Amino acid sequence: MPQLSSRITMLNEGGSDGWEVFYRARALVAAGEPVTELTIGEHDIGTDPAILQAIHDAARGGHTGYAMVPGVSALREAVASRITRRTGVPTTPDNVLITPGGQAALFAAHMAVLTPGDAALYIDPYYATYPGTIRAASGRAVPVATRAADAFLPRGEAIQAAARDTNAKSLLVNTPNNPTGMVYPQETLKEIAQACTDNDLWLISDEVYDTQVWQGAHVSPRSLPGMVDRTLIVGSMSKSHAMTGSRAGWLVGPTEAIDRLIDLATATTYGVPGYIQDGALFALEQGAGLEQQIAEPFRRRRDLALSVIEGQNTVKAIPAQGAMYLMLDIRATGLSGRDFAEALLDDHRIAVMPGESFGKSAAGHVRVALTVADDRLAEALHTLCSFAETKARAHA
Repeated sequence: MPQLSSRITMLNEGGSDGWEVFYRARALVAAGEPVTELTIGEHDIGTDPAILQAIHDAARGGHTGYAMVPGVSALREAVASRITRRTGVPTTPDNVLITPGGQAALFAAHMAVLTPGDAALYIDPYYATYPGTIRAASGRAVPVATRAADAFLPRGEAIQAAARDTNAKSLLVNTPNNPTGMVYPQETLKEIAQACTDNDLWLISDEVYDTQVWQGAHVSPRSLPGMVDRTLIVGSMSKSHAMTGSRAGWLVGPTEAIDRLIDLATATTYGVPGYIQDGALFALEQGAGLEQQIAEPFRRRRDLALSVIEGQNTVKAIPAQGAMYLMLDIRATGLSGRDFAEALLDDHRIAVMPGESFGKSAAGHVRVALTVADDRLAEALHTLCSFAETKARAHA
């Protein structure tokens, strides 16, 4: 067949996509083996039946044809109101593009700000799709390393240096953070904003976990001085409303950028199904109570998980301040995160994500998704810690 483009063949630079342990675990489950899956950020509850009913009613009511490409007006208004209320930054429907989930918004944002070959910065550790998304937009994906000793918070000087050295055009950040669980404090956000203004960077802010904050407070960097006209916010119904499969998200930014992004949506997704948008609108109209209800199990499990980790000395936890994950330092075992995760799956049928799936900075760590019932989570973590202690003794 004719040659495929380098854009598509090099999305993962010809290497791993980081999901091997997840694929192995799913294959074992498909073969009928019991596996405790602590890999991906998938709620262990389904979408609320009332939301499903709203989607059903909208579809049966006839909202199954082409929807407006920028999004249904009422949903754009609801998202704008939500952003205004949560960030204090005046936002109108003209600042909002509805997208097929947060991932589509990430891709669209980078398409909007990168000319082919431009350098695009992102913080390491990172959500596994970030570098591939940048490459798909024909950008050069440039990681900015962080340190476990800093709880994986980025340093302003590192961003500044990377921006200068590469002549970067954009920076992608994520708070509350996947995979680390950190909520960026005000000082870190100020350093990010300063680096963006000093180097004329676009900031792409992935805020899909903004309802899952256990310590501190979520601050959108778009709300900082000088940032509203250089920031694109990625949002989604997936985590806040347990609607991962519905593919309902948004991109918020300056009106000129959104106008151009509507052109992109017309040429790519051609919008989001109207009945899905109606379901998303219904979900947002339920207010903060529903969001808190969906977030609460992860707050509880985070506390449970930390209590298990505190009962031993081999495995150490990065302080989990938000999101549905816990990043664990297993370097005392002498194993890489990948080897530890593979062995844990082999020996105990417990699946966790290797830190290396999220970048070089997270080597020697594993990420645990807090997505199973409390008793199964506690049992799995006790087993993980005992397994780590055994490996650490053998390594000593």
